[in-house]
Parts: sequence; C-alpha cells; structure tokens
Amino acid sequence: MIDNAHYLARYWHMLNDGRMQCDLCPRDCKLHEGQRGACFVRMREGDQMILTTYGRSSGFCIDPIEKKPLNHFYPGSSVLSFGTAGCNLACKFCQNWDISKSKDMDQLMDQASPIAIATAAAEHHCKSVAFTYNDPVIFAEYAMDVADACHERGIKTVAVTAGYMHEIPRRDFYTKMDAANVDLKAFTEDFYYKLTGSQLQPVLDTLTYLKHETDVWFEITTLLIPGKNDSDEEITAMCQWIKKELGADVPLHFSAFHPDYKMPDIPSTPKATLVRAREIGMREGLHYVYTGNVHNLKGDTTFCPDCKAPLIVRDWYQIHQYHLTSDGCCPDCKTPIAGRFDPVAEHFGRRRIPIIIGAYA
Repeated sequence: MIDNAHYLARYWHMLNDGRMQCDLCPRDCKLHEGQRGACFVRMREGDQMILTTYGRSSGFCIDPIEKKPLNHFYPGSSVLSFGTAGCNLACKFCQNWDISKSKDMDQLMDQASPIAIATAAAEHHCKSVAFTYNDPVIFAEYAMDVADACHERGIKTVAVTAGYMHEIPRRDFYTKMDAANVDLKAFTEDFYYKLTGSQLQPVLDTLTYLKHETDVWFEITTLLIPGKNDSDEEITAMCQWIKKELGADVPLHFSAFHPDYKMPDIPSTPKATLVRAREIGMREGLHYVYTGNVHNLKGDTTFCPDCKAPLIVRDWYQIHQYHLTSDGCCPDCKTPIAGRFDPVAEHFGRRRIPIIIGAYA
C-alpha cells in the first residue's frame, strides 16, 4: 500500500515572502500552505511539496506502440500505458480532458507501485511502459521510479508529453526515458498563449535538448485544428524549423482534431488537411511524415527516404509488411532507417487490452 498523500516531491524552493515556488515547469506556481499548483497534483504541505497522485493511476491498458504514436520505436510491439490526473497546460481542445482536468480522482484511482507496474508489463510481455493519457511531467517523480523498476526488468520507457518543463527536471526526467512523443501543438506563441495557457519556447527547448544532449528516441505530433494552426505558412515554418534544428530523420505525425472540451464548435480536421500537411513536410525535406486519426495507408507507411520503397506498410496500427534488414536498413538501397528496430517486427496489432494492476502489487 502506497501512502501517496505524503509522498515528497522534488523541484521547489522557498521565496522570501514565505511562499513556495514549484520549479518543475515554466508556470512557476507560488504556493501558500495547502495550495496546489495549476496542475492540481503538486501541493504544499507545511515546508514540503507533495505529489498527491504518486502510486495512483486513471487506468492501465496494453496498446500497440504505434498508438502513442511511435512508428520508429520497435514497430508492432505492445506497450503498457497509464496516466494519473491533472495537467500543467490548459488546452481548450484537450481530448483527454476528463483525466487531465480532473480534480476529484485522488480517491478513485487504482493504486500501483512502480514494482507492480514493471511486473505486470513483464508478465504481459510488453516491450515498454508508456506514461500517457495525461502529461507525465507533472508526476515526474512517480514516472522516474517506474522507469527504474522497468529498466531492472529490461523493459523500455516512453513519455508522451507536451514537453513543458524546466531545465533541471528535464535533465533528470529524460535520463530515465528511452523514447518520447512530444506534442508540438502549433508553431506560434499566440496559439500557445490563447489555446494552451503556456508558451512555445520551452517546448522547442525540450526538443532541441532531446536531439542534441540525449540518446532518447523521439517523434513529434501536431494536432491540426481547422483555422487555428493548419495554414500552409505555419506548417511550412514548423517543418523548416524541425529540419534545421532537429534534422530530417525526426518523424512528424499530423493528427486530426475532433470537437471536444471547450472547442465543441470547431469542425473535425478533414483528411485532405492532413494529406496536405504531410506533403508540405516531405517537400521541406523531412524523411518521415505521417497522418493520424484518419484512415490513410500512405500516411501510415514508412518509406525509404532514398529510393522511396515502402518498408513498413501499416493500416492503422496493423503492420502488413516489414521489409527492414536485420540492422535496420532498406533492403533495396541499404539506406539506414532512423529509429529503434528489432530484426523482426512484432505483430501486436490493433488490440487494446485493459488490465488491473492490483494483482501484481
């Protein structure tokens, strides 16, 4: 049994006026006694900060790794996915808002120790464990402890995140991660300020840090919202920045929005918008550009950036063809394909398997 109510959190300091400042993310929440940060889960208790969701989850499910989405991280493998509650962003279009904006889940969530999660993943033959559904940045200490338990059992770890965090916790956090999918929600400060309550630059800092200072495999996802971040000009500028600052080999996923949360009147993203965005990305020199949340066989498939041969043919999350060599190259022209690959792809497919962790406690 985890006494999560008294789990001590890191990344804070006391101010001269007696308030406590959280140093985890750029919100820099300043707390009086008993107050919680904007994420709702990091709280001041006396002269300490506690993480109220340590050891608790909103649910566990075994997914295909492509659902994270990660197309170049052990394709076809299964991943044990879970999240907690709360978020440090305020996205008006959040598609997991029932979890990320929850303020009453502390007593409802299943208890799960790091060892129990790692044990469950091993017994279900999962290649990795993903911190997802809500942003793992806000439960960084819990995620890092789970990562340690997973690595002891040879299990990889994946962060699905908006990348909104400060430098020191960023360094500590990604030391424990094997892969990440980072949401680059748009490419303007105006969008970030008005629709997420945050800033663009810290996310760009996370991406450049991942590329230049870590060995973490990462991919990028952008949810295209009609009339908000889907112009040719903005998509072009973003792809040019990725090519220049991160390189052509970083996979980019353009995903379809559907009306939700505080934006119910915005229409769903047309498939044609995603196809157009993918064409822009390829035109700007990115090697691997995908479409998501729509049925698009071409947009699901990994092509050789040199000879253009289809190497990993996907239909949604199902792999139909896998033509990489044992060392991760195109069999036709021998071009190395960026990513982390096994000699033979697994075939977990489109299944989604909810599990209960309590049995592994």
